[in-house]
Amino acid sequence: MKKNLLSILVVIAIILMAWLSPKYTANLKGGKVFNQRFVTGEIVKVLKEDLMKDPVVEGKYRGNQLLEVKILDGKEKGETFEVYNSLSSLHNTFGKPGLKAIFTIRETNGKINVWLYNQKRENYIYGLSFIFLLLVCILGKMKGVKSILSLIFTGAVIIYILIPIMFSGINPIPFAVLLASIITLVSFLLIGGYERKTYSAIIGAIFGITLAGTISYIAGIIMNLSGINMEGGEQLLYIAKGHKLQVQGLLFVAILIGSLGAVMDVSMSIASSVNEIYENNPMLTGKQLFISAMNIGRDIMGTMVNTLILAFAGGALPTMMMIWGYNMEYSQFINIPTIVIEIVNALAGSIGIIATVPLTGAISILLINREKKGR
Repeated sequence: MKKNLLSILVVIAIILMAWLSPKYTANLKGGKVFNQRFVTGEIVKVLKEDLMKDPVVEGKYRGNQLLEVKILDGKEKGETFEVYNSLSSLHNTFGKPGLKAIFTIRETNGKINVWLYNQKRENYIYGLSFIFLLLVCILGKMKGVKSILSLIFTGAVIIYILIPIMFSGINPIPFAVLLASIITLVSFLLIGGYERKTYSAIIGAIFGITLAGTISYIAGIIMNLSGINMEGGEQLLYIAKGHKLQVQGLLFVAILIGSLGAVMDVSMSIASSVNEIYENNPMLTGKQLFISAMNIGRDIMGTMVNTLILAFAGGALPTMMMIWGYNMEYSQFINIPTIVIEIVNALAGSIGIIATVPLTGAISILLINREKKGR
């Protein structure tokens, strides 16, 4: 029972966040922005179409379609409408009989207007999520279940606490550090248990993510960058007008969350390695343990830094392709805010990872020596 107490408390915390947060943060959202309703519908038949093959993307079409659509939920459930569907380079949902999609419905002067919004994709997401959960539970067994619980807790903290804080007008930076620390603490205790290696991993991870966030914050001030310069940041300007949205701290928070997983991975790997080496050879001195930790850390560092930089590079791939395609000069593209932010993201997160290695190793050895003296 004692072993599962934390898991029970985490489940209770997730339920409380999901229940209480919407009640206390509803006033932060303001009025509804979208006037239309989004419903599920099925295309019965294609009444008319005038299409041509997309000259850029293979397998896509451009042009117009007139569709007969049956609405499957909402007030208009069971009703049939004729829907005009325009296919362009940006909106390109090809209508065909039997296709289930999301439609928008707007009532204007008593007349109902229906548009094809997007293909219905959530069932595929549910299927993929089920496969993921199944594999984690089968291969990871109880630790796999706890890692999923940790993941749900992390998502709940971000959605139900961190995001509302950013909309409340409060400076999100100290709260982001506090919440990241809580996520780290809960995740490690759930997966690693109440052990020496877990404590050192927690301290190392909190230090690493705080350092990464601090570097990004200072870099943002020096380079005159903010959350507005991030992808999707411009849209937040429209939301910020009617809210107390803290855009300035967005860059710090984004990098903190973005580097959290990698830093946690590194800190636990180092703490676990030092603990395993000591358990197999208790005669090793603190210096010898630290040298071993650094040797292991260098290998981990190389792969994790690469992983983090490639993750940010993957997000910036369309921008990099645009730079190459337009044959931009170096001085032109290197100063584009979105490019600079991606570079700062990658470098700040990498510095956090690098700094985590020696600190976690040192903390692990310190706790081992303390335990030796206590015997």
